[in-house]
Amino acid sequence: MNPADFIGQNLRLEPVPSLPDIVLYTAHPGSRLSRLADPDDDDPPAPYWAYQWAGGLALAHHFMAHPETVRGRRILDLGAGSGLVGIVAAKAGAVASAAEIDPNGQAAIALNAPANGVDLAIVDIDIGGPALGGFDLIAAGDVFYNPEVGQRMLPFLERCVAAGMDVLVGDPDRRDLPVDRLERIASYAVGDVGDARASTERVGSVYRLKGPPEPKLTSS
Repeated sequence: MNPADFIGQNLRLEPVPSLPDIVLYTAHPGSRLSRLADPDDDDPPAPYWAYQWAGGLALAHHFMAHPETVRGRRILDLGAGSGLVGIVAAKAGAVASAAEIDPNGQAAIALNAPANGVDLAIVDIDIGGPALGGFDLIAAGDVFYNPEVGQRMLPFLERCVAAGMDVLVGDPDRRDLPVDRLERIASYAVGDVGDARASTERVGSVYRLKGPPEPKLTSS
């Protein structure tokens, strides 16, 4: 069974609890997502795309509350997962794209976008490469969830800022968030349904990434 058929048959298309105007295919206890894993893959990617997470929810709330942030702009939902952030941006009037490396996540985005009446292009990017072109704003939700990913992600996002793009980061203040490089601009109460330990009062924040740090002067 291909991923799109599996998602359509085994996940539920239902409103996001804190954003009831948005519907997403979401996992439930009977989804048995392990059936999507490649049996030849010793380390299959976790199905992050099947749930909503606090950072993405914070960005989605922010774009819904402040549509002028994205209206008429070219937006990239980076590490898109379900495509939630890009979908909300598109509904607010953005020309939105999504970058997601998991093929199952790409299939979910291709289903979630039309379910919400929007177009969301899926693009490939290389965070080890140069800054992107063709975007005005990068929306990066939950991309600092572990130190290894964060160490690769921050230099890439700083290159994007240096190239003239705005970068907004959504995160619930995880340990590996580079807070010294960020300016908090908003916080929202979100229900992080991807974390069974989270309460409905969990807070996700939206941060603006500052420009690259000034080089340190050395004495001659």
